[in-house]
This record gives sequence, C-alpha cells and structure tokens, in this order.
Amino acid sequence: TFHEPIVTTKHEIIIDPKMSFGTGHHATTYMMMKAMESIDFKNKTVLDFGSGTGILAILAKKLFSNYTLAIDNDEWCFNNAKENTELNHFEGQIDLAIGSLESIKKQSFDIVLANINKHILLQYVKDFHNYVTTNSILLLSGILIEDIEDIKFAFEKNGFIYKKHEVREGWACCSFVSK
Repeated sequence: TFHEPIVTTKHEIIIDPKMSFGTGHHATTYMMMKAMESIDFKNKTVLDFGSGTGILAILAKKLFSNYTLAIDNDEWCFNNAKENTELNHFEGQIDLAIGSLESIKKQSFDIVLANINKHILLQYVKDFHNYVTTNSILLLSGILIEDIEDIKFAFEKNGFIYKKHEVREGWACCSFVSK
C-alpha cells in the first residue's frame, strides 16, 4: 500500500504487511511467486501453509485457482491476510484459518505452498502427505542453501519426488511432486 502501482507487472498484488511476512521483496517470497508462474493453477485446490500476509494465496487466486485455503498459526497474520484479500478484491474467495496442518479438516490439495523455515517444514514433513493426492505439487521455501539436502532427504523419505530448486541471496525454493 505504500508503493506506487506498478503498471508493467502481470499480476499486481497490494499488500499492507503490518507485522506479517510476505511482500514479495524477500528472496523466499520472490522465488515462490516466480515458481508459481510456471504452475497451472486453473481449477486447482491450493493450500498456503504459513500464509503470513496471504500474498501467495492471493497470487494463486489471480492464477485462477478453484479453491484456496490460507492458514497461519498467528492471529495477527490471519487478520492481516484478511485485510490483504480485501485490498485485492478476493474477500470470501480465499478461505482463511488460524492454526496449523492438524487443524485442517482432512482434504486433499493439488498444490501446497509453504514459505516457512526448515524446522517447521521438517516438523510437518510426515503430515504433508495427508493433504495431497498423487502428483500434487509441493513448493517450499524459507530454506537456507545449506539446508537443501536435509529438506530433499526428508521429503523424499516421506513420499515426495524432488524436482528442482532455485537459489537467490542465500535462500532456496524447492519443488516436489507427491507419489
């Protein structure tokens, strides 16, 4: 909200971050959004786990996702994501929730987005498979370059196929597909 509109961008997203993470300027969010451009979101179900400002969920809707759930365990982030969905005219089109994976009713998502950190990703590595189907896409960031192999090993051990990773400013974004 504090920047002038950028008319040359394909998908303008208005974010008032307050105390939440995710404006698109940090390397992890930037890589997630860049990776999302190459994924077909049309008519897909999307989970944004650790949604912060809601920026990734908003982009998923701009990329024509069918159903999007943004969840964060912080009430401040929940309220901020609600405000940001309204700023981008998606109020009522993105489900917002406070909690963690275990608080989501059992449902499967075609695409899971998680821009958190290594420790949270590893904490929930076994649980992610409860929320995907065969060939679901899992896009992870918040990972330091030196942690790529740990993430790769853990997710491959738990039913995901490593596809690739991108690196920017010491951070990594990894993509997997579920078996």
